[in-house]
Amino acid sequence: MPTSPAPTHEQARVLKAREQPRILIVSPVRNEARHIDKVARGVAAQELAPVRWVAIDDGSTDGTYELLKELEDEIDFLTVMRAPAVTAGPDGRGPKDRLARAIEVHNFNLALAEVDSKQYTHVMKLDGDIELPADYLRVLMERFGDDPSLGLAGGVLVEPTPEGGTRRILIPSHHVHGALKCYSRACFEAIGGVQERLGWDTIDGTYARMRGFQTRNFRDLVSIHHRPIASADGRLRGRARHGECAYITHYGPLWVWLRSLKVARNNPVGLSGIAFIYGYVRAWILRVERVPDREYRRFTRREINRRMWRALPALARRPKSAREQRPLSTVV
Repeated sequence: MPTSPAPTHEQARVLKAREQPRILIVSPVRNEARHIDKVARGVAAQELAPVRWVAIDDGSTDGTYELLKELEDEIDFLTVMRAPAVTAGPDGRGPKDRLARAIEVHNFNLALAEVDSKQYTHVMKLDGDIELPADYLRVLMERFGDDPSLGLAGGVLVEPTPEGGTRRILIPSHHVHGALKCYSRACFEAIGGVQERLGWDTIDGTYARMRGFQTRNFRDLVSIHHRPIASADGRLRGRARHGECAYITHYGPLWVWLRSLKVARNNPVGLSGIAFIYGYVRAWILRVERVPDREYRRFTRREINRRMWRALPALARRPKSAREQRPLSTVV
């Protein structure tokens, strides 16, 4: 029986290269001068380096762009570019309303358009205030390799506290922080990329699961979120935004009410929950455009109902003291 000739050294090198993860990182940044050096040093120190890192600056006024250009000379896989100036959108929302207009993810897509993403096995969004541990990409790629169904993944975040310590930002196990999402190329293509709209970082995960991919975060991969703690007024605006996102992504009133109970425990206590409900109700009154896909709507509502029903027995088994410390809304 004839046998295939052994691969040449060059063929073996090519085959090995194909097996290795080829990571593309895109970082939309704006006014991150206080943190960008730590972020860049964290990426540069990765045990498994990305093939390319594109940082796109959104009109920073604090010297972020200039700092990145200096770092570009030191980090050979870093490319720095500038986004076009932001003007008022068709809905009348001005440049200051960047969250509502999803300017960050718009710039992410602008940067992606400048590269051939098919050259890479994974596409990652990394915010300009996230400091990665040195083993982050290596371990994350090992997790992708261990589970071929994994399509969207990332670690968890801790934030500095005024007392000098850190606190972990709690999220459900299926959710990945928008600040450090990593997609397999197959998943990214299957979901059609990232939508430029409020709630994008919920929509992408839902579509990934609809397309048969797993989405999850890994609690042993801990990165530092350096963004300064917002004022009370800023936090309330953020809670209202989250409520609007819940409306856009077809989360039902029962889930929203349960979620508001958890949110209400955050500072400013009580007002946070009210702001969350306000955002949801305001979006309903204004008839804010929701995800128009009927399949998406049905899938989301089935997922939410399953999570709520699964949570009920667990809540009933907990002692009263535990229930007081962790309301139902934290496990749905």
